[in-house]
Amino acid sequence: MNTADLGLPVEVPSTALFTDQYELTMLQAALKAGTAERRSVFEVFTRRLPDGRRYGVVAGTGRVLDAVENFRFDRDVLGFLRERHVVDEQTLDWLAGYRFSGDIWGYPEGEVYFPGSPILRVEGSFAECVLLETVILSILNHDSAIAAAASRMSSAAGDRPLIEMGARRTHELAAVAASRAAYVGGFASTSDLAAGFRYNIPTVGTSAHAFTLLHDSERDAFRAQVDSLGRGTTLLVDTYDVTEAVRTAVETAGPELGAVRIDSGDLLLVAHRVRQQLDELGARDTKIIVTSDLDEYAIASLAAAPVDAYGVGTQLVTGSGHPTASMVYKLVARAASADPDAPLVPVAKKSSGGKTSVGGRKWAARRLDEDGVAEAEVVGTGPVPEELAGRQLLVELVRGGEVVRREPLDTVRDRHAAARANLPLSATQLSRGEPVIPTEYAHGPSGS
Repeated sequence: MNTADLGLPVEVPSTALFTDQYELTMLQAALKAGTAERRSVFEVFTRRLPDGRRYGVVAGTGRVLDAVENFRFDRDVLGFLRERHVVDEQTLDWLAGYRFSGDIWGYPEGEVYFPGSPILRVEGSFAECVLLETVILSILNHDSAIAAAASRMSSAAGDRPLIEMGARRTHELAAVAASRAAYVGGFASTSDLAAGFRYNIPTVGTSAHAFTLLHDSERDAFRAQVDSLGRGTTLLVDTYDVTEAVRTAVETAGPELGAVRIDSGDLLLVAHRVRQQLDELGARDTKIIVTSDLDEYAIASLAAAPVDAYGVGTQLVTGSGHPTASMVYKLVARAASADPDAPLVPVAKKSSGGKTSVGGRKWAARRLDEDGVAEAEVVGTGPVPEELAGRQLLVELVRGGEVVRREPLDTVRDRHAAARANLPLSATQLSRGEPVIPTEYAHGPSGS
């Protein structure tokens, strides 16, 4: 069963109002001016990576496809727009029949990207493309930021699994999206059941401090948990005294105890002490899980500690200090008229303050060195050089308004691991630095 097809009651019946009002007022003005049907090309890209990041991670593409399919102006939505006088009746009539009928190409989800990478390319009439700006950016900016943080954390963790535990630290709907993005970035499981149901991500969880405090003694709490969940459960050992708790845990569950969780204190020191104590008590196979406001730097600092898994919450769902990927959605080419055969003309924003854009309908390819390691992100217009033809990055996602590419989340997760492994080794360094490979531009003779 594909649980993603079931949906959840937390989803909304339409994504049409996940937009900014000026998308609709632009539509109204373009309809009146006769320019709304001009063939147009919009691209999603970022001008820079968050400070210190060496690469970005494309995440949320699958959710974008769902949002585009569900972008419908039903009677209630149209009634709201009419009541607020957002747009005129002519525009409301046009919106009533809205269905995206264009094409979308993009980097496959899980791929890495760099400044200037055309992460998503949306083609169709100006009217149908401009309406999608906000919902596309909302999804990609959030999910890509979380996936990038997750990727850094999973790289720091090495072979040790990561558990996403951030649902209580963010909006309830954002938590589900964050769990999905974290899985793309390399996390192994989530504590959020909604994410498990919606996206079939493995779920885990046992008990919190409240369960220990509920009982008359720590021993009573451990016994109740073991009796219910079995000896392979994970016991939380830092409610009172860690040393005493570990002793009680092994006495209660025996050497078959699955794991102990440490949620406070000097994790490096405590983990070493707990490992030694577990071994002395004969629980050599009992694992140690650490939590407590971890980020990629804390995880890296525990590389030499006898830790078996990490649980991460707040820092993950907030992008580890960078909650957005700063992506933008810009018109880069448009036809000179509404004639379907009119050629595309490159257009670009020219302004001060670093907010310029590069005109033209773009392709992207990744050039490799003689060892097969990425050495440059090449972005261009016009014909693709023969030597890069087999290294193109954009894939077709939507054709004529119909989604043509959907992938299992595990496929996306594996793609990211492979893409990251194909970057220079410095990509996984946590020290500050520039993007791990440069972006080069190759301009062709046409924007079409």
